[in-house]
Amino acid sequence: MSRSVPVGLGARAYDVVIGPGLLAEAGRRIAPLARRKRLAVVSDETVWGLHGAALTASLEGAGLAVHPVIVPPGEQTKSFEGLADVTDRLLALELDRGDIVTAFGGGVVGDLTGFAAAIYKRGIDFVQIPTTLLAQVDSSVGGKTAIDTPRGKNLVGAFHQPRLVLADLDVLSTLSDREMRAGYSEVIKYGLLGDFGFFEWLETNSAAVLAREPAALARAVARSVEMKAEIVAEDEKEQGRRALLNLGHTFGHALEAETGYGAALLHGEAVAAGQALAFRFSAAQGLCAGQDAARATAAIAGAGLPTRLDEIAGHPFDAARLVRHMAQDKKAEAGQLTFILARALGDAFVAKDVDAEAVRRFLVSEGAQMHEGEGR
Repeated sequence: MSRSVPVGLGARAYDVVIGPGLLAEAGRRIAPLARRKRLAVVSDETVWGLHGAALTASLEGAGLAVHPVIVPPGEQTKSFEGLADVTDRLLALELDRGDIVTAFGGGVVGDLTGFAAAIYKRGIDFVQIPTTLLAQVDSSVGGKTAIDTPRGKNLVGAFHQPRLVLADLDVLSTLSDREMRAGYSEVIKYGLLGDFGFFEWLETNSAAVLAREPAALARAVARSVEMKAEIVAEDEKEQGRRALLNLGHTFGHALEAETGYGAALLHGEAVAAGQALAFRFSAAQGLCAGQDAARATAAIAGAGLPTRLDEIAGHPFDAARLVRHMAQDKKAEAGQLTFILARALGDAFVAKDVDAEAVRRFLVSEGAQMHEGEGR
């Protein structure tokens, strides 16, 4: 059985459909949205090789002409070069605003395709079919689209809401265990930032979720999407409460920048470490109890995710360099650092004007290097 979670945005409202077997239903669900019955599907080589035939059969069975646009896998595709390639190929298909672009893949494909759709002829409709746990519970919902630049992650983008999101839980069967763990970091985030009961449930059921047990997986994905949909409906453009969804991301994006956005540290792994660091920094600043920070760290670590700098193999981190990356974060204002910090488990808040020197000292206490002469 599938379940629909509405994202209430007035004229731009849409449903996130969650359940097994949704690839087979994709054609029936997407066809009413495509006026000219033409569909460009942006996917990466890995996902298309695994699931492209099933999706194509469903779409063509509903009378849709399918035009695949296949890109290389990996974060490096989410770049100016990748964006230019995808938009050029969409233009070559001579799509118009009555056509549909479908993002069929993980967060990289979803972010890249959504941004291309946002700027293609000043905006074309798109559908998200996320194929990773992380994309299903986070990046496919809410309309954030972006590419990376050498100066940081997701710094160039647009808000462009999809018309529909289809989260087929069956496709997660082909996901690696590492990718499942990386996606789980965004699941536990919802408990840590605003639902202590969900956090407690995850403490007991994390193994079942990661093992892809149907009932546990469906509950974890649905609750995550419910929370994100509620927050997005309240604050679409991240002027207030939506910033809470960035728990762990200020630390995490800095770690990703230092490791080169590659296979050494997946986005979800960086966010996991970032969440643990955010809770421990909150405790160090006297904002939350040390036992809450320890419990958050233990829950993240219990899912097989990194929680400390020295667990990211081969990458000694420099505290000052990490802080410089944080100064480029989208949430920074007038040169001041903004973090999502915690008062307790399930109670996060936006902290502006965070002292950069306090962050640097904390990172040193966590094992980051300090150059000679710093802090004197």
